[in-house]
Amino acid sequence: MSKTTQENKKKALKEQQKVEEQVQETTQKAQEEVIENTSPETSTEVTNETPIEESKTRQAKVRSKRYQAAKSKIDVSKYYPINEAVELAKATSLSKFDAKIEAHVTIVDIGTVGEIAFPHLESASKKIVVLNDTVLAEIKDGKVDFDILIATPVTMPKLLPFARVLGPKGLMPNPKSGTLTDDPEAAVKKLSAAKTVVRTEKKAPVVHIVVGKTSQATEELVANIQELINTVKANKIKKLAICATMGPSVKIEVLK
Repeated sequence: MSKTTQENKKKALKEQQKVEEQVQETTQKAQEEVIENTSPETSTEVTNETPIEESKTRQAKVRSKRYQAAKSKIDVSKYYPINEAVELAKATSLSKFDAKIEAHVTIVDIGTVGEIAFPHLESASKKIVVLNDTVLAEIKDGKVDFDILIATPVTMPKLLPFARVLGPKGLMPNPKSGTLTDDPEAAVKKLSAAKTVVRTEKKAPVVHIVVGKTSQATEELVANIQELINTVKANKIKKLAICATMGPSVKIEVLK
C-alpha cells in the first residue's frame, strides 16, 4: 500500500471521528435541555420511582353515579341469554335521545367476515319506489330521484320505452336483484334492510357494529343480533357483548 493511500485513510478516519464527536456532543446537549425544561410533575411520571399501580390509578376513568347505578343492575361475570341482554342494554341506557345499540364481538381471526343484511335495521340512504302512474309520469319528465325501482310483471311493460334511460343507471327492475316481483311490499322491506360489511379492526380480531336502537322492540333487536351471530358463525365467536351508546356493557351467551 502506498504512503499516499495510508495518509488518505488516516485523514478520512480522523474526519469521521470528528463528526461522531460532534454528533455525540449535540445529542448530550439536547438531552440536558430536555431534563432542564421538564416540569417536576413530568419528571415524577417518567422516573422509575413512581409505582406503576399509582400511575394507572391517576389515569383511571371516573364514572358518574348514574353510570355506576346502571352498571349495578348487570352481573359482569354472567353471560346473559339474548333476550335478557337486550332488555338490560335498553334499561341501562343513559341517553335522553333514541340511542343506538352496539355489538362488540371478539372473534378468532382478523379481516373481513362477510356482508350482513339485518332484518330490522332500515337504511335512510336508499330511496325505494314501487312503479305506479305517478312514478311513471316523473320518469317520462326525466325526473329520476330514487335509488331502487320495484315493478311487478304486470307493470313492467310500461317501463320498456325507458330502458335506455334506466338501464345505464342500473335502475331497470329484474328478478335477480329482487326488484321485479309479485310482492312489491315484501321487496321494499327486504331491500330497505341495511347491508353492512362485517370486518374486524385492522390489528385486532374485534368487530364493532350497530344492531339497532333502544326504541326498537326487543324481538327485532334479538333477530338482528341472531343474524349477526349467524353471519360471523357461533364457533368463531370468543365473546359477544352489547351496550347502548351511553351505557354499560352486557355479555351475551352464544350457543355453539
